[in-house]
Amino acid sequence: MISQQEFIARQQRLLAQCKPSSVCVIPAATMITRSRDTEYPFRQDSDFWYLTGFNEPDTWLLLSNHERHGQRCRAMVCQAKDPDAEIWQGRRLGADMALARFDLDEVYELDELPEVLLHWLMGHDNLYFAQGGQPAIDEMVSSALRALRESPKENLAPAAVVDVRPLLHEMRLHKSACEIAVMKAACQISAQAHCRAMQFAAPGVYEYQLEAELHHEFAMAGARAPAYATIVGSGANACVLHYTENSKALADGELVLIDAGAEFMGYAADITRTFPVSGTFSAPQKAIYELVLKAQQNALDFIGPGVTLKAATERVIEVLTEGLIALGLLQGSVADNLAEQTWRAYFMHGLGHFLGLDVHDVGDYRVNGEDRPLKPGMVLTIEPGLYIPSDAPVDEQYRGIGVRIEDNVAITATGIEILTADVPKTVADIEALLKR
Repeated sequence: MISQQEFIARQQRLLAQCKPSSVCVIPAATMITRSRDTEYPFRQDSDFWYLTGFNEPDTWLLLSNHERHGQRCRAMVCQAKDPDAEIWQGRRLGADMALARFDLDEVYELDELPEVLLHWLMGHDNLYFAQGGQPAIDEMVSSALRALRESPKENLAPAAVVDVRPLLHEMRLHKSACEIAVMKAACQISAQAHCRAMQFAAPGVYEYQLEAELHHEFAMAGARAPAYATIVGSGANACVLHYTENSKALADGELVLIDAGAEFMGYAADITRTFPVSGTFSAPQKAIYELVLKAQQNALDFIGPGVTLKAATERVIEVLTEGLIALGLLQGSVADNLAEQTWRAYFMHGLGHFLGLDVHDVGDYRVNGEDRPLKPGMVLTIEPGLYIPSDAPVDEQYRGIGVRIEDNVAITATGIEILTADVPKTVADIEALLKR
């Protein structure tokens, strides 16, 4: 659980990075219509959640470092209590409870928003705001700016509008101990789900039934939704990187690739495992699988503070290229294949990505034109793979095999912590689990 004190500290840290005489305007997400009068399940905007931990729609966080506000620099605009609306749509916290719960200086109700925006923007030199996120919200802020610029006596609008996202996203990239604890819980829930799905798999079971097993385990552990669309690809479907149809029946002799992770308290897990439907890897499946596992282990042994993701990727590519040549899937020398990037035919995505409130989390991979060295508190995935299309010009025994192995890693002061270690991934351990 992340404490209210940590959320307040994040707000203060953001404000401290802004120029003097600045106001930050951070809106929440809104409900999105699914069809006619039904909405998709609400999912809070990640930046707003990071700063508040508040899960109601149509809310605004306002922060100011202008001397006019003094110590009263944190405010919120939220939905008013409404008994009729709450009967149909659920309970609302309301202004009075929000003031106490979030230890705010001021709280306003949503119908006051136009006047509140005018009051809070007026007289500041800089407005920090994420333009382009939601058109309706952009228009509300633009309307307030126009009104202040057209003031009959003087222009009272901020002279500069600054994108707040670079500051916020750099903060989000570096996880606190509490954040990593929550992410570890998300990973443990996801690991249990993967083990359950692996044991449920059998010839004739449908991919969507494995998806159901995963989602059931997520929900029973308190993770009400997956962090992204669950991928269950059997046979050649494993070679489609973002396959989400999940409609095919599993067949004996095939591999199944599951890429699935729970979202827990806003934070994502992202695990991939590949395993045989029959419970035993065939010789060609085992050869491809162990090559991917070797590449991943090489990356996990190498990565840590001060290392770049690019450098780890280069090591993985070399391991995969050497292995593909040894298996006869590539021809020629390692040096020539690396120079010609022939491996791209079978490994076409990156080695990993940042992980956090979003599954492909925020944060720049390059800073000042250079690859960013990893630092303690960063969390990322390590996920090499090999995907041999059914029509690949290789020995037939390898065609249609897709393998990806993905773990979530927290960078520590001395190395890494693998947050997803509870899911088996050696051939022996997977086969032992499936036999149980």
